[in-house]
Amino acid sequence: MKIYTKTGDAGKTSLIGGTKVFKSDLRIDAYGTVDELNSYIGLVSDFSNDDHSKEILKEIQDRLFTIGSELACDPSKERKMSIPDLHESDVEMLEKEIDKMNESLPVMKHFILPGGLPVVSFSHIARCVCRRAERSCVGLLQDSGNVSPLIIKYLNRLSDYLFTLARYLGMKNNAPEITWNPRIHKS
Repeated sequence: MKIYTKTGDAGKTSLIGGTKVFKSDLRIDAYGTVDELNSYIGLVSDFSNDDHSKEILKEIQDRLFTIGSELACDPSKERKMSIPDLHESDVEMLEKEIDKMNESLPVMKHFILPGGLPVVSFSHIARCVCRRAERSCVGLLQDSGNVSPLIIKYLNRLSDYLFTLARYLGMKNNAPEITWNPRIHKS
């Protein structure tokens, strides 16, 4: 099977269900951003030296494929194939992991800047892409109403997880947090 099909050369693609839409469609943008996020999660995992975090990140990648599959479906058509589904327990797993990491982290007293180690920076990039994916899904929800609220909740919690993971991996690798010291001009 060839990787290229030439079916998208005119700027359209098919949703699961067969409906053709422009590649600029909000639904395509949403699942494309989730796919981008999944790639960055892989990069964070590749740079992580924490085995437990790598396991959790692999689970997250699986959930992101689930979310992408859901978003790629035409909501107006009945599915002929079964798609994996997201559960409230997936959100709870992220919350549990956030709480677990927070137990060993110092209390945050200042805003922090991304950086210090590649894995910290990549975690922050993944967090930003996650927020963009969340915004895309909210935009799709506002446009058509056809996005599961659980997807938006999961992406919201995932960005919190990635922020906490950045701090945690920095701490585990003895990288000091870079605090934001705002420049204040006095008149």
